[in-house]
Amino acid sequence: MLFANKIRQLRMDRKLLQRHLSAALEIDTPMYSKIERGDRPAKRTQVIAIAKLLSTNENELLTLWLADQLIEVVENEKKIADKALDIAKENINKKK
Repeated sequence: MLFANKIRQLRMDRKLLQRHLSAALEIDTPMYSKIERGDRPAKRTQVIAIAKLLSTNENELLTLWLADQLIEVVENEKKIADKALDIAKENINKKK
């Protein structure tokens, strides 16, 4: 819920209502609320749009969004998660 917590805080700091962001994203307010609560993952395009709407760093929000996805995948694999993430990181770095 790194991404969800961050966008909630940014929205509140800017004194915006959820309905303002949901309208700009062209989704209903309950759907946006689920994203902000961490009950529904945002799409990558929505993350980029939210960054623009909240005037914040796009890469920071994308990083938190991706971290949430990784956590979701490995959270039940605590014994092997670190090793798997290390292997994935090595392979990503080889492709650069």
